[in-house]
Amino acid sequence: MVFPVVESVEAVTARFKQLLQQARQIKSSDAIEPPISVADLLSENTLLLSDNIQNQSSHNTVAETAAKSLLHHLVATTTIDDAEFVQVWNLLDIVLICIERGQCDGLLIFYLAEELLDSQSIDGCRKVFDYLESRRERLVAGDFLQKNGASKRIVVLRFCNELLRRLSRAEDAVFCGRVFIFLFQTFPLGDKSSVNSRGEFHVENVTVFEEPSPLLEEKPDEMEIDAQPQEQSTEEGVAASESKNQTSEKEKDKDAKVLDTETLYPIFWTLQQAFSNPPRLFTDVHLAEFKTGVDRTLAKFKDVPKVIQAKANESHRGVKRKHDDAEDQFVSNYNPKYLTSRDLFELELSDLAFQRHILVQALILLDFLLSLTEKSKERTQKWLAQVTSANRAVQYNYTLSTQDAEWAANVKNAIANYLQELPDGKFYYRMVDTVLSRDKNWVRWKMENCPPIIQPPISPPDFQGAKSGAQKACTNKRLRATPMGSLDLSFLNDSAAASGVDSLKDPERYMFPTAEKLYSAAQEDDRKAVEAGEGEETVNALREAGASKTWRALRIASKDRLSMFDKIDDYKQLGALFQPEAGEDGGKDERTGATESTEGKGEAATAAASATQAEMQEEQRPEQENQMTA
Repeated sequence: MVFPVVESVEAVTARFKQLLQQARQIKSSDAIEPPISVADLLSENTLLLSDNIQNQSSHNTVAETAAKSLLHHLVATTTIDDAEFVQVWNLLDIVLICIERGQCDGLLIFYLAEELLDSQSIDGCRKVFDYLESRRERLVAGDFLQKNGASKRIVVLRFCNELLRRLSRAEDAVFCGRVFIFLFQTFPLGDKSSVNSRGEFHVENVTVFEEPSPLLEEKPDEMEIDAQPQEQSTEEGVAASESKNQTSEKEKDKDAKVLDTETLYPIFWTLQQAFSNPPRLFTDVHLAEFKTGVDRTLAKFKDVPKVIQAKANESHRGVKRKHDDAEDQFVSNYNPKYLTSRDLFELELSDLAFQRHILVQALILLDFLLSLTEKSKERTQKWLAQVTSANRAVQYNYTLSTQDAEWAANVKNAIANYLQELPDGKFYYRMVDTVLSRDKNWVRWKMENCPPIIQPPISPPDFQGAKSGAQKACTNKRLRATPMGSLDLSFLNDSAAASGVDSLKDPERYMFPTAEKLYSAAQEDDRKAVEAGEGEETVNALREAGASKTWRALRIASKDRLSMFDKIDDYKQLGALFQPEAGEDGGKDERTGATESTEGKGEAATAAASATQAEMQEEQRPEQENQMTA
């Protein structure tokens, strides 16, 4: 069947070819960079495709048909590794320039990128994605994020998801990450396009494993041993019996180990059913099964020896596709789907990456269970009461019991401690814990029905008010002349410098007080205590002060009047210690330089001194009489 030729399509196709020839002359390299600019192609105020566009819709259809046919011709005649494939990058740049100048539909560049990705292998898609990443800001400019750009966003999601379906998450993990990053950078953070608002789980992810094989009840054939001759000694018989028992015990241990692995095999892979469908644990039977599986799995992980996989650049693996050198350094041993063969199970249990993969799944599910405790649900309902339209689809009526919640918390701590004990465990667990903590915030955002994350800009009056308030808060406040608790430092002023220094030279600041002064002060405190009357606190304070001064006076007096301490039998006789001795009248105190005399002493002091001397004479008289009698 022959279709009629439309002159407008041929004209636009010829115009595209003309622009491609001009771009080829301008751009000498065959790489994606640098991009073709409108200044390189045309002068100012010159249209690209047509000088007179009467019907924009028809013109967009014609331009789309011409661009697609030209793209199909270039892809069919050249491969992506050829130097001439640069014409495809130039065509995409020209279409992008036409879109920016309003001469093509904004969807055209995305349609061309989608068809180009469909026509290439995985290695070719990497190069196509290099182009998309380099032109991302120009692709999302304009009305891409507006309501009118919904059709553009759908096309981008479609070809990115289709590309992710083609990629292997085991072999092309880095490329998958590039696709996700492109989507994250293209779409706003609060976009609902990738939100699982209903909280649906991936129940289609079924893990198929072998059915448990029945244990062989029959024992293997044993080698018959001839009867020992009667001439064999008793010692040889005992030794043979012990050797036979040791061999039997080793075989039993070996059989127990195999039996343990065989028993754990179905229990272990049954955990995947709970990982893919957590609401399955809302029944007591499945929850008990899950608890048993997690406990036994963790115990087995701790028991088996650990094997660390070699990095991709250290071990040569047979890879069907050749990766770029830039991506090889980021290739890891990440494997989202493990083989469930019974023969490989024991080897997988010793694999460190395998253990981490399973335990992280367990941590995710344990956090889910702990969010269903009574206290957690009360906190959730408290802040959901403030939300106008909460998402009821991700709220569950099931409440985890206290006993099960305690088990979940203990197992979570045990897994965390075990992950930190492994090689590089501190760093690995910190990364996992950070991701899980942030995931809780996303779950809360989903329960709040995904409110807008981007907040409106602050108005100029509010900004100025906040700015002035911050300035006032940060301004140094004027201090008071004498703040509370501060010392009086006025003596350091320049005007009072001389008097301040002189006050520091006062002997009372550095000279010990005399014993007489301290004892007089102690007696004064005792007198005040007697006059204070019934004030218990004041009386106690004065008596303690007097006792302290008396004690200090005695210590000072002990230096030069120690011989007089033996003559004192009563506290009331302490005054004799502080009276000057005979021949000291008018003497000079060596410590203070002050002249002291007995003149002016009170009659009480004189009487006390006379009584002390009389007592001393009475004590010495019996000794003198005894000497005379002898």
